[in-house]
Amino acid sequence: MGIKKVAQAWNSVSLVKRIVIGLVIGGVLGVAAPNIEIIALLGTLFVSALKGVAPILVFFLVISALANAKAAGSMRTVVLLYVVSTFVAALVAVVASFLFPIELTLSAPATDQSSPSGIGEVLGTLVMNVVSNPVDALMNANYIGILAWAVVLGIALRAASQGTKDVFTSVSDAVSQVVRWVIALAPFGILGLVYSTVSENGLEIFTEYGQLLLVLVGCMLFIAFVTNPLLVFWGIRKNPYPLVLRCLKDSGITAFFTRSSAANIPVNMELCRKLGLDKDNYSVSIPLGATINMAGAAVTISVMAMAAAHTMGVGIDLPTAVILSALSAVSACGASGVAGGSLLLIPLACSLFGIGNDVAMQVVAIGFIIGVIQDSCETALNSSSDVLFTATSEYRQWRKAGKEITFGKDAFSEDELA
Repeated sequence: MGIKKVAQAWNSVSLVKRIVIGLVIGGVLGVAAPNIEIIALLGTLFVSALKGVAPILVFFLVISALANAKAAGSMRTVVLLYVVSTFVAALVAVVASFLFPIELTLSAPATDQSSPSGIGEVLGTLVMNVVSNPVDALMNANYIGILAWAVVLGIALRAASQGTKDVFTSVSDAVSQVVRWVIALAPFGILGLVYSTVSENGLEIFTEYGQLLLVLVGCMLFIAFVTNPLLVFWGIRKNPYPLVLRCLKDSGITAFFTRSSAANIPVNMELCRKLGLDKDNYSVSIPLGATINMAGAAVTISVMAMAAAHTMGVGIDLPTAVILSALSAVSACGASGVAGGSLLLIPLACSLFGIGNDVAMQVVAIGFIIGVIQDSCETALNSSSDVLFTATSEYRQWRKAGKEITFGKDAFSEDELA
């Protein structure tokens, strides 16, 4: 009876508060008692569970949504917001690098990982992922391939009997319920993730390369709280911050600690459900966003390439800066198809300035050093904005139809933010 009461009391506390409790406990234990493997295992299990269920969730949810779809969604607006926000992010990063030029000490050992030799290779990898074997796509969490096959099968199943469609609906509902069970364990998973980060890296990670981190994180915060809200306001014509804060609270926090857009797909799906969005739309837009909505990656590529240029004394004019922004945005959209993510696309951007691969890979090595913070912030921005723009697109349709926009039944109200 005692354990049951404790469990009920624990579940009565909001998930965000429970996550904060886990965060604090994990940080304290990481400093006071490092190298306890069982605590670190909690984080590994949580991320692995999310990564494991996400491909199945996307596959069946998209098939079910398309097979049962009654009307066209708002995907055109979603994709437009994804592309515009990624380009704006790259532009913001370039401007910030002009205002706060950074020179690096290139003493870090060069990484031996291979990077793409050109934008054609990045886009080629992306296209090949679309036609990947569906079983292989599920096994390797190739979301662009999973999405492509699910769309094809979903459209084909529109001609199937209602009973067949109901089977896929039931399977997608069951997987969604499993996702909710996994998300309920987030406080324990984040406790383990924070513990691992602090015990392995110590507090020094927050001081090394401080100026570079300030520019990177500053750009991402500017995008999260200035440019993204402007795009949301364009769509819904009302105060965007309740929705922005809701997405950062329910999606960004989890993404920050899991450092995986793929692992955060189930979290985003659940948030879209709570916001009252149409499953036919978000079941496609969320996994698509995890592939092409990469504002954080665009910031990383631009800032690191500009830092390399400043270090090598390369002069950068305005047209070149704009070209860098476009290159960073396009490269970022293909980052998920390249092993190592956004960091290994830095040499591609550096090549625009004529900077050799030996120097560029040392910049990549510095990126890996600060990756604990950089990658966490990048993933939080990328993943939370997937929900943000999916909701904006649908709420824009609501506004045009005269329907009230509520941001979900338990979202922040404008009065609470006044």
